[in-house]
Amino acid sequence: MSDKTIRIIQVRSVIGCTKKQKATIKALGLGRPNYQVEKQDNPCLRGQIRVVQHLVKVEEL
Repeated sequence: MSDKTIRIIQVRSVIGCTKKQKATIKALGLGRPNYQVEKQDNPCLRGQIRVVQHLVKVEEL
């Protein structure tokens, strides 16, 4: 695993999204637009981000 940290910012609402996408947003620790979290970068997290890539913005720190 890498020691990189990434910031995930939710930029769109989950209204109209599938249950899987809503659950992924919740698992990432997000919930509303403009919420943001910082997490350690790993392949599992990248997979979650890929599921909701149209709802979030990712910044590497």
